[in-house]
Amino acid sequence: MIPSLLTLSDVMGTGWFAAVAANVKPGGTVAVVGDGAVGLLGVLSAKQKGAARIVAMSRHATRQKLAREFGATDIVTERGDEGVTRITELTKGIGADSVLECVGTQESMKQAIRSTRPGGSVGYVGVPHGVELDGEKLFFSHTRLHGGPAPVRRFLPELIDLVWKEKMNPGRVFDLTLPLDQVAEGYRAMDERRAIKALLKP
Repeated sequence: MIPSLLTLSDVMGTGWFAAVAANVKPGGTVAVVGDGAVGLLGVLSAKQKGAARIVAMSRHATRQKLAREFGATDIVTERGDEGVTRITELTKGIGADSVLECVGTQESMKQAIRSTRPGGSVGYVGVPHGVELDGEKLFFSHTRLHGGPAPVRRFLPELIDLVWKEKMNPGRVFDLTLPLDQVAEGYRAMDERRAIKALLKP
């Protein structure tokens, strides 16, 4: 249970905030852009919040498998225009009710906004780098945007309760365990996508 509790201090709280910011509702359709630890826990969060359909956007087999185990109903490997087209096809031309943007690039933000149905919501928790939005296109899309640094402490009582009662196991994102003195290797492995999330032990 310790790894799961450890995720609550950072990545689980961030994935949860993405779902809250994207206004995920029971029975809704959700798309998650990004298959890192935050994106995968965004999938888990959407499942916990009762989403009926959860589309995980991922090109990596191990991450796709974990996304499925966390509650993803569909996997989309395409990106950019092709990814938007695929989401549109899966939602019969409507778009997702809620999109979780968990990367922070120009491409991922554009993909998130364009995958959202009119009146839908994007929750963005990927720290934006080089992101510029087209105000006119955003204006006419009727897309809600909400995000920022996750207020993790706000969610801790609920998240601790879910882990404590074994209703979710977010610690499964830790797929590499290293001693504390190998912290640099942990960051390297995550940067090179050899690991989803590294757990360090003293």
